[in-house]
Amino acid sequence: MGGATLAAQPASAPRPNFIILFADDMGYGDLSCYGHPNIQTPNLDRMASEGIRFTSGYAAASVCTPSRVGLLTGRYAKRAGLPNNLGPDSIGGLPLTEITLAQQLKTQGYKTAAIGKWHIGHNPASFLPTARGFDQYFGLLYSNDMIPPWVKTEAPLRLWRNQDAIEHVTDQSLLTERYTNEAIQFIRNSANNPFFLYLPYAMPHLPVSAPASRRGRSRAGLYGDTIETLDWSAGQILAELKARNLDSNTMVVFASDNGPWHDLPPRMLANGVEPWQTGSKSLFRGAKGTTWEGGHRVPFITRWPGTIPAGRTSPEMVSTLDLFPTFSFASGAPLPKDRTYDGHNLLPLLENKTQTSPRTSYHYFLGPELQGLRDGPWKYRMNELYNLDLDPAEQYNVAARHPDIVQRMASRLDADRVNI
Repeated sequence: MGGATLAAQPASAPRPNFIILFADDMGYGDLSCYGHPNIQTPNLDRMASEGIRFTSGYAAASVCTPSRVGLLTGRYAKRAGLPNNLGPDSIGGLPLTEITLAQQLKTQGYKTAAIGKWHIGHNPASFLPTARGFDQYFGLLYSNDMIPPWVKTEAPLRLWRNQDAIEHVTDQSLLTERYTNEAIQFIRNSANNPFFLYLPYAMPHLPVSAPASRRGRSRAGLYGDTIETLDWSAGQILAELKARNLDSNTMVVFASDNGPWHDLPPRMLANGVEPWQTGSKSLFRGAKGTTWEGGHRVPFITRWPGTIPAGRTSPEMVSTLDLFPTFSFASGAPLPKDRTYDGHNLLPLLENKTQTSPRTSYHYFLGPELQGLRDGPWKYRMNELYNLDLDPAEQYNVAARHPDIVQRMASRLDADRVNI
């Protein structure tokens, strides 16, 4: 249930930089290195070949807000007190008693920046990124569809810089480029300090868009253009690290906040949004907003030249929940002892010192409701049992064959519903 208590790394060790590239609603199968037949992602494919690509990587939840809560706190969103999505008119957010990854790294002298979609609280100002450990912020405070005609609100979609709204967004096609330019400037300004860059893109959350200079390139249509623009962004950031001689001291993680948005509600099919402008879940069942694998299992790539050996693909279970303790250990920051963490330190696995992940289980939440549990290869969900090693597509319920496993996992799930 909770991650192990971690000792800090020796103070004499150089403090690495950390970058999280976090896509929005990208499906497991949207990158060419994860099997997409038409979308070309050479930069992210190279990132995978120069590091490790996980095939059992899990977001912390299957929808936007709780997934980001899990990543930034290392705790399931229910435990952290924010299990449901926020909207433009929401009051409050991630409880102020929660410690974000940025706040944790600030204790070790890190410069920190959040560039992109926030979505864990913006009203009042004490919930803004700059009040939660980030030295600077540039981006949208919530999802890019939270405007008419898709969402009933009178709040305009605005770009924010630090504590101030700076402009109304009428053209979303340039968001990825603008975020990338901001990120590169932050890297340049932080090259002489340890830094943490959190870059949660607006895309490919609907409505998808790509800059005019990059439209019409992909055989996968506008959605493919959008993904390939994210790939361009990753390439620009990796190139900047190399140009600044920061490659060997920077861990870069690429993941998605949840699976693709399928079975669109009628409200979304307006202003040119088409039902096929969403991602691929590969062979997995379900999608965003479900507790099937297609909602929670996402692309998960980690690169750190010289520390993470290149060229590996691992079926071991990992989660964005694990980034908080992993970055903490690598930076020398001890985990706070006054709370339970649901993440684990992945460094021994990443460094190839062990072939097995410290994560042996994972919980499938939908809002505050705990619907399922994975324990090793077994997934128990809604009174059904699947062996994900043999049946990753969740096609064959084998509960009747394994009543002992069902009983054990059902008992644990009942206990965890109380304890998490």
